[in-house]
Amino acid sequence: MAGEVHWTVRDDFQRLMERLGYQGWLAACPSPSLRAWAEQLASQLEALRARRHGDWPKWRDIVQALPELAPRRVELNAPAVTIEGAASDQQRRGLETLLRGLHPWRKGPYQVHGLWIDSEWRSDLKWQRLEPHIQPLAGRMVLDVGCGNGYHAWRMVGAGARWVLGIDPGLLSVAQFLAIRHCAGPFPVFVLPLGIDQLPVKPGAFDTVFSMGVLYHRRSPLDHLMELRDCLRCGGELVLETLVIDGPAGQVLVPEDRYARMRNVWFIPSCPTLEGWLKRCGYRNIRLVDVTRTTAEEQRSTDWMRFQSLPECLDPADPERTVEGLPAPRRAIFLAESP
Repeated sequence: MAGEVHWTVRDDFQRLMERLGYQGWLAACPSPSLRAWAEQLASQLEALRARRHGDWPKWRDIVQALPELAPRRVELNAPAVTIEGAASDQQRRGLETLLRGLHPWRKGPYQVHGLWIDSEWRSDLKWQRLEPHIQPLAGRMVLDVGCGNGYHAWRMVGAGARWVLGIDPGLLSVAQFLAIRHCAGPFPVFVLPLGIDQLPVKPGAFDTVFSMGVLYHRRSPLDHLMELRDCLRCGGELVLETLVIDGPAGQVLVPEDRYARMRNVWFIPSCPTLEGWLKRCGYRNIRLVDVTRTTAEEQRSTDWMRFQSLPECLDPADPERTVEGLPAPRRAIFLAESP
């Protein structure tokens, strides 16, 4: 396509990650199987050189141009992931210009040196719904699949997680995470541009695995549930958040084309159906802990995400339906244990 360029992981992405300390983060991994995988990661990332994205050089340059502002305080237990320091007005304006260059910001919010990044999703509301129900994260190895820019991964560290890996193939999301990590400093968290199928085969290393907003994007949802199970140690906890519909066991919505203007939505099950899928995949102690209708309080356009959002995806005459005439988004949180 016009405007696209080849990008070289070794010269660009990997060098940027090395500057931000990913090798030390991997070396500190408490799991032998993941430490062994870390030795292969450089070549695995090198294999991504065939990917193209015309905006990668711009995003890379933004992260590299961020000012060196030492954080005085980092707060990971508040609705906004907050980084405070002694930034002048001029530095703050420069920082804002750079971070706005990483538009659109989908997950957040963040507050960086007095700059409020008002993301499309109020991701703190989802965290507020699930945190009281999950196993305490203190001292746990955590995987966040489809993590976006890592907002929830930061909250996991704030909750005491020992080591957090976020994976998301979207390079813009990874660039946003690298920008936040540059400002926050070294914490036991990293986001890599990988899919779950690029992790070691059956790593079985994680105490908790999160999959939030991913299942309905998978063409084979049961395969995804099995992949998640294989990442967990025996007795580890799955935190699964996804779109659902009302209905009995066996009922599944399969959109003919788009759902809420999204093309890549394949299966939206009822809660009893999803519970059956989890059982079929071998999970135990399955619990439905929350079902919430998504509203414009939680997902909307902002100055940091200026494209269409939820309000434009609903029928203006009937907010209980999408513009395609399908049930409006409702999201469920299931917890389950690996056998």
